[in-house]
Amino acid sequence: MAETYQLFIDGKWRDGGDGETMAAVNPYNQEVWAHVPVASAGDVEEAIAAARRAFDTTWSKTSPGERARLLNKVADLLDADADRMALLETTDNGKVIRETQNQMGYAARIFRYYAAWADKMHGDVVPLDQKDTLDLAIREPYGVVACVTAWNSPVAILTNTLPAALAAGNCVILKPSEHASVTTLEVAKLCDKAGFPAGVVQVVTGAGDTGAALTGSKGIDKISFTGSPAVGRMISAAAGANLKPVTMELGGKSPNIVFDDADFDRALIGALAGIFGATGQTCIAGSRLLVQRGVYDRMVEGLAARAAQIRMGDPRLPETEMGTAANEPQFNKILSFIEAAKGDGARLAAGGKRADGPGLEKGFFIEPTIFADVRNDMKVAAEEIFGPVLSIIPFDEEEEAVQIANDTPYGLASGVWSQDINRCMRMMRAIKSGVVWVNTYRVAAPQAPFGGMKDSGFGRVRGEAGILEFMQTKTVFIDFSGDKRDPFSMKF
Repeated sequence: MAETYQLFIDGKWRDGGDGETMAAVNPYNQEVWAHVPVASAGDVEEAIAAARRAFDTTWSKTSPGERARLLNKVADLLDADADRMALLETTDNGKVIRETQNQMGYAARIFRYYAAWADKMHGDVVPLDQKDTLDLAIREPYGVVACVTAWNSPVAILTNTLPAALAAGNCVILKPSEHASVTTLEVAKLCDKAGFPAGVVQVVTGAGDTGAALTGSKGIDKISFTGSPAVGRMISAAAGANLKPVTMELGGKSPNIVFDDADFDRALIGALAGIFGATGQTCIAGSRLLVQRGVYDRMVEGLAARAAQIRMGDPRLPETEMGTAANEPQFNKILSFIEAAKGDGARLAAGGKRADGPGLEKGFFIEPTIFADVRNDMKVAAEEIFGPVLSIIPFDEEEEAVQIANDTPYGLASGVWSQDINRCMRMMRAIKSGVVWVNTYRVAAPQAPFGGMKDSGFGRVRGEAGILEFMQTKTVFIDFSGDKRDPFSMKF
């Protein structure tokens, strides 16, 4: 029987004000496995009011040590519940269990990482020219923060922001994607069990109207959004109208660049990981593989052969390597990009259609697809697909690789494969992206800042930069001279 979930507002589990729900559909078998509430505008305003009360009366007065204790408790609960949480996420969005299990452990690590920061966010004593004035630069939380997350890795994405915002002293309202909401509600259960005061962590679920009510409210002090550039622009406009700061991670069209002198076998594995890991449904997907002509044909052939061997099937089984598209709209979008690439004249080297075979009949499976001889101006290379579709683009010289890599409105991630350290250093500086992997791909760490340039967004998550995104600086001048001053001239 499908489980029915509730909203989490002001420390209580409750139905949406209008009684409306959404069906959570398992993309592997297209069965409804859960029902998720739709928060009304009234529900959202109640959550914002509860967060404000909690911040003013409780959370802003809670010691950093206590915030750290609660965050560590959530990490312990995540570790203890990791297998169940991984299974829920796999059921909700079709990502293979071997990755969702790793992501739950990683999420616990991020909670512990920011727990350790909670009592270390001290300010500064700033030396001034005025020797009789003391200047204190104090870091303070914003207050009420809205975190809107995506469907491809709900727990991993929310832990990019939630623990940092809490460690900084903010109250947080989470709004997950309507396509994958369950594990965000489950994280709220863990926060409730850990003992967070009512109103400090809340979840409102629903589609675009719910998100618009949250991000467009004047009661929100800061917004964090992970998703598409189109929605990011709408949220930025709403935030701008209210003069609210935002942090945004908006996806990418990342170049993964292989030079002739690269360790070929490692580069081939890195190319596979970059595009077929997570079924290509990741913002950091290395969806444009730039290959120098000396190894171009060999790379195309090698990748095509390896793609044909990828094990697809029930994402709950540990031997499955690639799962489904996360939902039906995304499934149809990916197939439309494949057809567009064929029409534009790209050479199909592998895949190219809906996958079939035993165990694949009901799921949103797409064959690992590779197009060779792609031009950077083709739709398949220019637009984010968010699926298992690789565009391979040849190049001759280093300067050409840089030009192609940067010829995109996106700037989130990139990869460079070469055994020439001088070249790697030049490429690292020349590529316009927030992350550059050298002789590796798709690696993350709690300590390492992550975020994009250009249309891939602004602001950073993880690392010290991640917690600073949720704090603002107050300057305090203390004059201890005892002297009178000219009231009509500013003191410099």
